[in-house]
Amino acid sequence: MLWSLIKIVLFVAVVALLAWGAGSLLESQGGIQVTVMGTEYSFGPLQSVIAVILLMIGVWLLLKIFSLLVATWKFLNGDETALSRYFDRNREKKGFEALSEGLMALASGEGRVAMSKAAKADKYLNKPALTNLLTAQAAELAGDSRKAEETYRKLVEDESTRFVGVRGIMKQKLAAGDTETALKLAERAFALKPKHAETGDILLQLQAAKEDWSGARQTLSAKLKNGQLPRDVHKRRDAVLALSEAKDVIAEGKSIESREAAIEANRLSPDLIPAAVMAAHSYIEQSKPKYAARLLQKAWSVHPHPDLAAAYAAIAPDETPPERIKRFKALIKSQLDHAETRMLLSELHIANEDFPEARRALGDLIETDPTARSVTLMAAIERGEGASDTIVKGWLARALTVSRGPQWICDNCQHIHAEWKPICENCKSFDTLAWKSPPMSEVAMPGGVQMLPLIVGAIEDNSGADGAAKVATRSDIEDVELITDPPEEEPNNAEK
Repeated sequence: MLWSLIKIVLFVAVVALLAWGAGSLLESQGGIQVTVMGTEYSFGPLQSVIAVILLMIGVWLLLKIFSLLVATWKFLNGDETALSRYFDRNREKKGFEALSEGLMALASGEGRVAMSKAAKADKYLNKPALTNLLTAQAAELAGDSRKAEETYRKLVEDESTRFVGVRGIMKQKLAAGDTETALKLAERAFALKPKHAETGDILLQLQAAKEDWSGARQTLSAKLKNGQLPRDVHKRRDAVLALSEAKDVIAEGKSIESREAAIEANRLSPDLIPAAVMAAHSYIEQSKPKYAARLLQKAWSVHPHPDLAAAYAAIAPDETPPERIKRFKALIKSQLDHAETRMLLSELHIANEDFPEARRALGDLIETDPTARSVTLMAAIERGEGASDTIVKGWLARALTVSRGPQWICDNCQHIHAEWKPICENCKSFDTLAWKSPPMSEVAMPGGVQMLPLIVGAIEDNSGADGAAKVATRSDIEDVELITDPPEEEPNNAEK
């Protein structure tokens, strides 16, 4: 607003100054006297100004004629483009001015204006690589997808702009949800320019979404070779792809191949929890419990997780609770103070009906970092020690108000997953799931939650002292399910 006001004031001042100058010139006396070959010419003030203007125009015309003569001389001496360059110079100037204005309009978000300037630039310039690119991007900004795709196809025809055209059409297909065509275009664009990081990322994501794990691993290797990925990131993502490939092999029922794929996934990234679990089960199937125990212990030392404990229990499924406690010491010794270790120990002692030891193992966890699982363990301990139903149900009610604890959460969109997946179910990002606790505002209330992992073995309603703890544990789980399962909608009093 201020700049517009300043321009108006300057315009008025210039007009006033010119009017004053013209008036002064008309009222002044004298002028210019010119003598040419003895003849004297007298010019008044106004005539002098006109003469100077005509002289400047004459000089400009002489320069233009001189430039034309020079171009003609060059043409006659063999420069076939000299005359065309002379006549196209002004057109190029107008064309580049229109191109510059179009780029400015594109940067400021004025799609229609940019398209108009691009058409004008195309009229004056013979540079379709520039004008078509501006036209395509302006059409995208203006929402004219048909015009944009048509222009990108023109870019594909030229070898120098083929990559830009393919990439542009690929992005349009992605926006339209046509992932099949987008995948083919991404493969073509990546073949044209394998060092383009964005194209490689899109291709990798599309291949993973289609579950083309082999192709995705090839793309990942190409990105590492081109220096687009740090080696540790490549190793981790390659392990994720190898794990996904192993799951597909298992689904197909190829046992030998599935074992090799699972072991390879764990070798690539020993701290990848699903890979460690799958590799451990592979060793268990091969009757190699020592190998399974070793890799699970290594994974637990990096990141304790309930699935690792469950796989460790599967090594010896028929052992007694005291035997299991003794064997699990080798697993937990590297992370004794971890919350997962403390809850695991508590569960093992509950299975052994040693409720005071289970309480000691849990410690102050229910105060410092309470989760639904630790609070439910406390309810099981109270039940095992003979506490009243009021106390037990009080703990179970509290389990509904505290955090669910760590879960598989997407780092990109914070979506919570029931189990690990290579691709986020919500935002389709690749390798973004992490085992962590969500903010309380995002915690979903459990329905029919099985709070106690199955690492303690099957819960059976046995008679006698040997089954007391198991009966208590089963009862606790049923109480949790009773409280947490959402009730069916009942009619209000008026409907009744």
